[in-house]
Amino acid sequence: MGPLHGTRIIEIAGIGPTQLCGMLLADMGAEVLRLRRPAAADPGVDLPARFNLMNRGRPTIDVDLKSDAGRQLVLRLCDTADVLFEGFRPGVMERLGLGPADCMARNERLVYGRMTGWGQDGPLARRAGHDTNYIAVAGALHGIGDADRPPPLPLNLVGDFGGGSLYLVMGLLAALLEAGRSGRGQVVDAAMVDGTASMLTLFYGLQAGGMWTDARASNLLDGGAPFARCYETSDQRFVAVCALETGFFANLLQAMSIDDIDPADQYDTDQWPRHREIFAREFRGRTRDEWSALLSGIDACAMPVLTLGEAAEHEHAKARGTYVDIDGVRQPGPAPRFSRTASEARGAPPDPREAARETMLQWGLGEDEVRQLL
Repeated sequence: MGPLHGTRIIEIAGIGPTQLCGMLLADMGAEVLRLRRPAAADPGVDLPARFNLMNRGRPTIDVDLKSDAGRQLVLRLCDTADVLFEGFRPGVMERLGLGPADCMARNERLVYGRMTGWGQDGPLARRAGHDTNYIAVAGALHGIGDADRPPPLPLNLVGDFGGGSLYLVMGLLAALLEAGRSGRGQVVDAAMVDGTASMLTLFYGLQAGGMWTDARASNLLDGGAPFARCYETSDQRFVAVCALETGFFANLLQAMSIDDIDPADQYDTDQWPRHREIFAREFRGRTRDEWSALLSGIDACAMPVLTLGEAAEHEHAKARGTYVDIDGVRQPGPAPRFSRTASEARGAPPDPREAARETMLQWGLGEDEVRQLL
């Protein structure tokens, strides 16, 4: 049983950040009940349920939140729940009669999580948007990519999942800890622009200290440094280099037999263009896997850039059991790992309605009540 075993959570179903949040909490053992609107918003991807991996570990039932019966179901579940979280635009849950005031009036210990892109207030609060929009306004997108090209999209890892899901999970768990002391819940306002900005704290410090400029691909950690970037190999694949420390940089030069770069010039930015050309030329001389073999066992901080399939087959991932097979579908297992109360990745229940029925009975609803609601 995971560390959140016994914690009761209502997930008002959404896509992206709330979906991953629900998965992470379920992986850690929480009893998560996912309530989905019958006509849920189209995420633009028609993904069969078996492959909608972020819905794992918890039952999903359709609930019309606009109906009185649906509203009453959510409020009744709030009586014994520890957490409710949702990802609508500000004001939507209030109009449904399911806002924080409505739900917390039933249970003053309830933690109420709100996941949005822009936050609950501010001039953009009610504007539509997605991950790319949020990280653009937060300042993260500008620092990614080559100087002579538009910024590339870093999947939806930065806004949706990094600045969104993970900050929501952190906020919910912190509020749960505090509720255990005070006996009172609170609202957690998790905005992707805020979470993304929080993750940029290092770079604000570097800029204030004169060690970061707005010129893309000219800085230490944005691909400007020749010892911290990706290089193409002879087979049109890539090697990722991040030899920040002088010792690792020296090891890299020695392993690659590069003698026309002085290790003492590592942080001489005037030398960086020449160093990048040398590294690019050398890496184009071998295949990715040849470089991987050559650099294996050497502390030079250089690794092959793997595809999703290759990553799951890597010896390190296999040794740690990073990936699991659920219902014939390979997927990442739970993270982080706990020494006593291990998390578990479980597939979606084969009969969601029966699983939901059992969950609601455990939460204190009566048989007749559950029968009417389902």
